[in-house]
Amino acid sequence: MVSKDEKQIVIEPLTRVEGHGKVTILLDDAGRVARARLHIVEFRGFERFIQGRPFWELPVAVQRLCGICPVSHHLCAAKAVDRIVGGEELTPTAEKMRRLMHYGQFFQSHALHFFHLASPDLLFGFGSDPLQRNVLGVAQKHPELAKAGILMRKFGQEVIRATAGKKVHGTGAIPGGINKNLSLAERDELLVELPAMLAGARTALELAKDYTLAHLDDLSRMAAFPSNHLALVRADGALELYDGGLRAVDAEGRILFDHVDPQRYLEHIAEEVRPWSYMKFPFLRALGPERGWYRVGPLARVSACDFIDTPQAEAERKEFKALSGGKPSALSMAYHWARMIELLHSIEKIAELLPDPDLQGEQLVVRGQRRAEAVAVLEAPRGTLFHHFRVDEHDQVTMANLIVSTTSNNEPMNRAVESVARAYLSGREISEGLLNQVEVAIRAYDPCLSCATHALGRMPLEIAVLDSAGRLVDRCARSSRP
Repeated sequence: MVSKDEKQIVIEPLTRVEGHGKVTILLDDAGRVARARLHIVEFRGFERFIQGRPFWELPVAVQRLCGICPVSHHLCAAKAVDRIVGGEELTPTAEKMRRLMHYGQFFQSHALHFFHLASPDLLFGFGSDPLQRNVLGVAQKHPELAKAGILMRKFGQEVIRATAGKKVHGTGAIPGGINKNLSLAERDELLVELPAMLAGARTALELAKDYTLAHLDDLSRMAAFPSNHLALVRADGALELYDGGLRAVDAEGRILFDHVDPQRYLEHIAEEVRPWSYMKFPFLRALGPERGWYRVGPLARVSACDFIDTPQAEAERKEFKALSGGKPSALSMAYHWARMIELLHSIEKIAELLPDPDLQGEQLVVRGQRRAEAVAVLEAPRGTLFHHFRVDEHDQVTMANLIVSTTSNNEPMNRAVESVARAYLSGREISEGLLNQVEVAIRAYDPCLSCATHALGRMPLEIAVLDSAGRLVDRCARSSRP
């Protein structure tokens, strides 16, 4: 509720993000920011839609959540149904094909976000002319950079096509394995592009790093705050994107829990709901909702792991961590630098996997002991992704719980919005450029708002009946609370 002494500013729609959202900022009578919130205004009910469906449909069905990161949902659901059919111990061919698909997804998604969505702000300035501050402006002013971004995304999509059968909403992962291997022709087409892709990744990384270092003072005032971080790590503590144990670290880098089996995620993570958003607010149970919120995604992964197992990305990780004295970075805007470290890591891993003869293997599927419940966790480009399903004796899904990356980043994004609003809007004449700084802070998290929405209780509904003259005859309202 806005009082008579308050002024409300609404940023709607949010631009250069996936999905629909808005920001509301309340100013008091002195023009100071009293409150700022990120609202998710769309609802997608996939957790309900898939109930009653046969479990083997899940890898294909749930990826319809998103056209930007469908591979992440495809593979996470596939990992869950692997356990349901007792096929989690994949053949080498299936394991490596899925990993190659996953790195292709990371490469195309990170390239898309950086070049198409984030780079206009970095290249032209947060307050620059919005007619130039877009991907077309980048193409006009920096054609070679724009071309590199397009080709890098195209390469990632070709990796996905070769492993999943299609560039978007593929069908490659099935319960207990995969339905195709990588042909030598497909392999050779991808190998030819590797040098250019590696060079493009290095260019993008240098741009993100140089921007961060050159604007460190400004970025330290822009949505910079300490937080917990959550990510998967390998058994030896390495960065792990496809399979591993859950690790949480605090703002000082101290481990809160480590190598937690994803099947036990509910022992460590809970979610709360708030009536002004369709997106939930996850937190670490041991710390509670007030102190237990956490970040996920590139910043969290680079902060939480002990090392990266590819040489160029590891060298960059060390430089990144040195900037914050070895502690997790508090800078929301450092997401861009961390994301480009992962871009480099992804192409290094693709280069490592492509020559492997296991990709041409013919043992594609395994089966084992049937289960009625399964949890799968992997790292999506935007952060840690949880899929939890139960099935009945008729193979139908009876329960689904998805905690997607953007949901985990809900509280950090809200804090980023309020931090930027208080720092840059209080007591000033509001301009488009100043409001864009709020959006810049949100875009740093690369949110996928479509994936992250849920309903609290029941959807709110209001029906108004008007007569032929437009006069109100009757009104019936249903609250969002049951």
